[in-house]
Amino acid sequence: MSTLRVIVLWHQHQPFYKDLVTGEYRLPWVRLHALKDYYGMVKLLDEFPNVHQTFNLVPSLMTQIQDYAAGTAHDPFLQVAAKPARDLSPDERRFALQYLFQANPVNMIGRYPRYRELWERFRGAGDSPERAEKYYQPQDFTDLQVLSQIAWFDEFFLGDPDIADLIKKDHGYTIEDQAFVIKRERELIGKVLPAHAEAARRGGIELSTSAFYHPILPLVCDTNAGAVSSPGLPLPQNRFRRPEDAREQLKRGLDLHQQVFGMRPQGVWPSEGSVSEEVLSIAHDLGVKWMATDEGVLGRSLGVNFARDGGGRLSPDLAEKLYTIHRFEKDQTEMHMIFRDHTISDLIGFVYSGMYAPDAANHLISNIKQAAQPILASGRDAIMPIILDGENAWEYYPQSGREFLRRFYDALQREPGLEAVTVSEAIARHRNVGQLKSLVPGSWINASFHVWIGAPEDNRAWDYLYHARNFYEQTKVREEAQRELAFEEILIAEGSDWNWWYGPEHHSANDREFDELYRKHLSNVYQALGASPPDYLAQPIMQGMVRLSFTPQTAYIHPKVTGDLVRYFEWMGAAVYTSDRRSGSMHGKSFLLDSVYAGINAENVYGRLDFADKIPETEFDLVINLESLATAVQQPRRTLRLDVQVEARKIKGWKVSAPGEAAVLAKSDQTTVSVKVALVRHFEFKLPLAWLLAEPVSGNGRDGNRRASRKASAKAPAVAAAPVASKVRLRFSLWQNGLPVDALPVEGWIELQLLSEEELVAMA
Repeated sequence: MSTLRVIVLWHQHQPFYKDLVTGEYRLPWVRLHALKDYYGMVKLLDEFPNVHQTFNLVPSLMTQIQDYAAGTAHDPFLQVAAKPARDLSPDERRFALQYLFQANPVNMIGRYPRYRELWERFRGAGDSPERAEKYYQPQDFTDLQVLSQIAWFDEFFLGDPDIADLIKKDHGYTIEDQAFVIKRERELIGKVLPAHAEAARRGGIELSTSAFYHPILPLVCDTNAGAVSSPGLPLPQNRFRRPEDAREQLKRGLDLHQQVFGMRPQGVWPSEGSVSEEVLSIAHDLGVKWMATDEGVLGRSLGVNFARDGGGRLSPDLAEKLYTIHRFEKDQTEMHMIFRDHTISDLIGFVYSGMYAPDAANHLISNIKQAAQPILASGRDAIMPIILDGENAWEYYPQSGREFLRRFYDALQREPGLEAVTVSEAIARHRNVGQLKSLVPGSWINASFHVWIGAPEDNRAWDYLYHARNFYEQTKVREEAQRELAFEEILIAEGSDWNWWYGPEHHSANDREFDELYRKHLSNVYQALGASPPDYLAQPIMQGMVRLSFTPQTAYIHPKVTGDLVRYFEWMGAAVYTSDRRSGSMHGKSFLLDSVYAGINAENVYGRLDFADKIPETEFDLVINLESLATAVQQPRRTLRLDVQVEARKIKGWKVSAPGEAAVLAKSDQTTVSVKVALVRHFEFKLPLAWLLAEPVSGNGRDGNRRASRKASAKAPAVAAAPVASKVRLRFSLWQNGLPVDALPVEGWIELQLLSEEELVAMA
């Protein structure tokens, strides 16, 4: 019987946030992800002894984890979380409000009612620490300090009885509770690296590495490699060519793993899957046996396009090329290589978080088997490389995705013909090896380097690095420690993370901090060598940035629902949410939706969806979720769902239902004037507010609420008396082949206040 060997490689990485001169951590993400993801991802495999996986631990992440575990990390975010609320200065209170809400609002903040209450108060002040500060008392800050830390605790840590008791307490935390949580953080972070070491010793996982500070190795070797993979790409003014630095970065990574885990890695996931023949040669000389990258690099190297059919499958010929071990041989260089299935890997990263966990796991197993079926049917073995970020995806899943992973791993153990193996195990067992004589430089993103080079911001960053590196080489100092510090700062600045945020592709809430920290590392080079940094390092590299935007409703709207030409004045006053296609630390998400408009009048709620480009040609479904909420309890009074089926860019059918209730309130084959749905250039809809048991209210609003309930009773099952609805919220999503592929908002809801028109106008 032929065997399908499933290789799952989790890449664990965070930038180097520590300023080596001041010793201060500029951002807290190493600590928080060490609490939330790294330990649990390995510990979970104890339940599935036949599921072997590969974990790629970036060395600079490891050193920062060691710093926190030793209690030597100087983290101002932790210090603010640990300081008694009554002792916080005004600046520290504003700092807490700015940073302690930086968590997923649905799966992390929303999991804890008191944390959500505090966050909504902050949102109500326009997300402004300066405006919000006056609404928070010392007890509010203490609760925020405690819950903002617990929200990042791993699912295994949340099972600790002491932590569980704190969660049940919900609010009113004491200074002793606060001190306990902070103390426990260090203990828990101390478990991360030993858990990996123990799992590797048992043979359950393989540990691989990256270059020490996560540089794009082909570009460190030669920035001209950017134009090899993308002819015509604008390059920096100065050619950066330091293959000796690339070698040093990779050697240090291998050495640290051997020092910490007692074993030298056999394999490397090069930062961002970035490879070139020069990089493979350096790795071969250092004893590396395998490297991994993306299918796009293989496709360009072989001159083929790994295009899927309508069902997401490759042709038999292409499947045979992708789902095997390859061996690169050229001159003196030999290297085993695997190439990630881009489509299946991205399903885990971007799609399955929006699905019911059992359905997502079943879909994944089915896709894995179907993808390799042409090879298995011929009686030959195949491999399935699934490689992705092992940390950032999980905040988008309920409870860090543990139910999804458990169901996936259980199926891997039970499904006949599947083996879940490490990369080295797959190489040892696989017999049908492909031969590679040449390799086109590229990364896992479009088989190119355009994310890190080519844009004006990217190229400016490379030029600044070039000048700092040359200054280091040309400057002589008496103290060797000064040169060592300067060189360390150069290696840090060579990391990929700085240029990830430069250019048009990505942004985060911490763009300013990333820009400042990059320039600080370069400034430290000059200072360590006894010189003043160039003036240009005092100026931001990052220019104006596209931001997502939300504008609340400012007036009643009365649009005609036609889905055709947008009548600008009819939608004036609507709430507007615009997507940001740069957002986030993860790359590869599909963007099909551009913006949504929503608003109410005295009787109806309206919505409009604008597509990012044209309406997709393939079949898809639109799902609009609506809820009415009461301020007193912040629980839905009623939930509605509008489902719309689209074929050939036209509506095939639609229905309005109330989940949890038997009745379908309306559907496309029934005549109703209460509901309108249209799709031509845009998608638009109208629904009665009464169906949500809601009506704009002024003052105490209770008479209006009773009228809304009476209107709704003719169309829907009776609903028990409840507090007055104060707002309606909406969420739009687009589904293809039963999978959610885009949504607005990506997190949370668009909220509409149920106020009179006069009050809306007065608030504007």
